[in-house]
Amino acid sequence: MYIVLLGPPGAGKGTQAQRIAAATQLLHISTGDMFRENVKNETALGKLANQYMAKGELVPDEVTIKMLLERISRTDAKAGAMFDGFPRNVVQAEALDEALRGNGAKVDFALLISVRDAELMARLGGRWICRACGKLYHEKNDPPKKHGICDACGGELYQREDDRPEVVASRLEKQKPPAALIEHYRKAGTLKEINGEQPLDAVTSALLEAIR
Repeated sequence: MYIVLLGPPGAGKGTQAQRIAAATQLLHISTGDMFRENVKNETALGKLANQYMAKGELVPDEVTIKMLLERISRTDAKAGAMFDGFPRNVVQAEALDEALRGNGAKVDFALLISVRDAELMARLGGRWICRACGKLYHEKNDPPKKHGICDACGGELYQREDDRPEVVASRLEKQKPPAALIEHYRKAGTLKEINGEQPLDAVTSALLEAIR
């Protein structure tokens, strides 16, 4: 089974992807983790991607797609995966479709977590991230046990520049799943929309129910 998780920044994709992957025993493939792994290992693609990431720019489709195709070619992805942060547009979606088709597989579900802009603004303004392992926290909804310290690895927590309230609105407009991407999966008959403003456990239950 291959599942794509869609949603705007702050919709909880990362948290829900980890939960769904654990419940279904699917591999969780996060674009952010994939980038960090390649940069850390100093692969050719990692070096190329880092040129853009260091400037705060989006990594071009060509580089992202090559990195993703390499990742799903590994043995641990053969039984299925949950994609978190990929695809971001129709070009990437079509590349994923083609790659899976070559292995006799397909995207079985595209799960869209929907959240209103006002709620996203409130969520993103209080989000903090572990610099070491990438674990997410929220100063009100999901704070760490010790201020500024990651519960999981003891790493330093920081707030990204684009999570600051003054830039959140602009970021939301730029990074929402494009209408064309949503329509791509709607036409394929795989799109399922979930209300992301429910409590965390309720969203998880709704996502699991959608793929049952």
